[in-house]
Amino acid sequence: MNNRQDDRKGHVIGFGGVFFKSQRAADLAQWYKQILGVPVSDNGVALFRRSDNQEFSNNEITVWAPFDHDTPYFSPSESSFMINYLVDDLTILLERIKQKGVLPVQPIEITKDGKFAWIMDPEGNKIELWQPLRAEDEE
Repeated sequence: MNNRQDDRKGHVIGFGGVFFKSQRAADLAQWYKQILGVPVSDNGVALFRRSDNQEFSNNEITVWAPFDHDTPYFSPSESSFMINYLVDDLTILLERIKQKGVLPVQPIEITKDGKFAWIMDPEGNKIELWQPLRAEDEE
């Protein structure tokens, strides 16, 4: 009889990182640090620990999904990727970045999965900001 843990060996079991090319990597890293509060270190790398915050009902979920090559979901970006960032309070974040001249590219969307907003970074990459539902939102 196989051990359930042994059945998991040799398979993808989570999300390890996001890597993408940039025209000016150091400048773009600083933009993400200054605008979105990404904890970028001196060497230009950010390390995130999955949220232990029990305030969110689905705080252990990371989504991975390929999209059709002609999807309009990434528009107006022409990039072949879009990164979804988990945020603790979407409303406060949007107010803060608005003061720095960064505006959503489409209206906030509220679904059964949470609140979503989309912005563009300085290199034309669309960014998805996601605030999961809070545990009390589902009751």
